[in-house]
Amino acid sequence: MDFSQVFFAGWPGIARTALVAVLAYAALVLILRISGKRTLSKMNAFDLVVTVALGSILATILLSKDVALAEGVTAMIVLIGLQFVVAWLSVRYKAVSRLVKSEPALLLHRGEFCHEALRRERVTENEVRAAVRSQGIASLEAVEAVVLETDGGFNVVPASSSGGDSALANVRGHTSA
Repeated sequence: MDFSQVFFAGWPGIARTALVAVLAYAALVLILRISGKRTLSKMNAFDLVVTVALGSILATILLSKDVALAEGVTAMIVLIGLQFVVAWLSVRYKAVSRLVKSEPALLLHRGEFCHEALRRERVTENEVRAAVRSQGIASLEAVEAVVLETDGGFNVVPASSSGGDSALANVRGHTSA
């Protein structure tokens, strides 16, 4: 194995990488500005996949001499276009929305674990406890709910005495009682 090429393969490769990085970055910023804020949101798993895929495409453009800048930018445009179409359809058609989006799940309600939901979502009681602690709450009884959101994050809702329209209304497993 020739180790001389492992650490430094020459200035032309570095110059190509620097030039392509600037141009690909500028193209990505322009495409994202045109496509809107939703493109990089992590509202659900589908959005997260698009974000990760964009990073992968950018890395491939920068580091692979086999992929031309125009091909990489085309891949980004197609991916963002598909994400736009799926998001547009999911806003207008419930069937598409159900296909690409999950529902938030109630994991803890009024200090009691929802064991069926924990099993279904593959979450442990200790992970829920950690989410509660991360909010500075020491007692599970001080928590109205812990919800596993559609993006995979935990939201901890502290107990309160205020009434009104519940933020938990669209959470699977919640009943207004």
